[in-house]
Amino acid sequence: MEYIEEDGPGQTKIGHSLLWNTPDEQLLFCKQIGLRWARCVWELEKPDVDAMRAVQKRFAEHGIRIHTGMHATHRSLKIQLGQTGRDEDIETYRNYLCCLGKLGIAVSEIDFHPANTYTTSRAVRRGYDTRVFDAEVFRRDVERQRFDREYCAEEIWDNFTYFLNAILPVAEEEGVRLALHPDDPPLATMNGVAKLFVNYDGYRKAEEIAGGSEYFGVRLCVGTWAEGGDTMGKDVFEMIHDFGGRKRIFDIDFRNVSSPLPRFEETFLDDGYLDMYRVMKVLRQVRYGYLMVPDHIPGLAGDDRHFRPAGLAYSIALMRTLLRRALEEVG
Repeated sequence: MEYIEEDGPGQTKIGHSLLWNTPDEQLLFCKQIGLRWARCVWELEKPDVDAMRAVQKRFAEHGIRIHTGMHATHRSLKIQLGQTGRDEDIETYRNYLCCLGKLGIAVSEIDFHPANTYTTSRAVRRGYDTRVFDAEVFRRDVERQRFDREYCAEEIWDNFTYFLNAILPVAEEEGVRLALHPDDPPLATMNGVAKLFVNYDGYRKAEEIAGGSEYFGVRLCVGTWAEGGDTMGKDVFEMIHDFGGRKRIFDIDFRNVSSPLPRFEETFLDDGYLDMYRVMKVLRQVRYGYLMVPDHIPGLAGDDRHFRPAGLAYSIALMRTLLRRALEEVG
């Protein structure tokens, strides 16, 4: 098999998460290693369809199509904590979805964890530096109440429901699918704020709030699911069969970790406890046809924290190999 087909419905697409202002030199590097797709991250720039079209065109000049968008407005504390002024931020996000629809960008990523701590220390594995999270260390040495008071799960559910009810009709009208990322790491509370999407039940409740809309689904972070282990309600393979079997997985972070909580180290794909070929194989069994990207790429010698060409190339090459084998075995 000389070429992996990634264009049609039901064809898995391998890409990378790139800032909207990624330099041309880095886009050229992505082209050189065979990337044809991107998750484009807009930060807090005012949504403007002409400016976003210019980004889309510049990426396309390097042979890279934007499959998924992310706009940081959804992380507004006004939205996620239900504060005064949230309607203005929600309107910004609605405008951004309209822009995606006009540009034919299929998916938008959202998450809802305003008080996360992602790292408690660093480790060296096989000579590369990587993130560590230790729940005991976090509770004992790191955790602090992040805001002026605590926020219970009921409040955060109310805020999420308000946000989703405001944006989902726009997403449906524009033909843009919403992909919800889980809470990483999947602990029920962090820094005085309850977290909602720490297991299968949280996603099922969110799906009910969305009324079963075909435009609401999952950004499946394989690493987060691996971190949670038995606490997730369903393992990553069951999650893929359930949501993927119903065509409700719209985006994937392809990542491995050393072990489940209470402590894990992030790893390269071939250096963790999860069988990443089996993950890829099950994704092909459900005919997953959206984007997958390497996630939290560790740095190799010569990489820097802003762009990691060696780590990226290593990850993409392995993902492409796994996908090719899955296509040969499953189709």
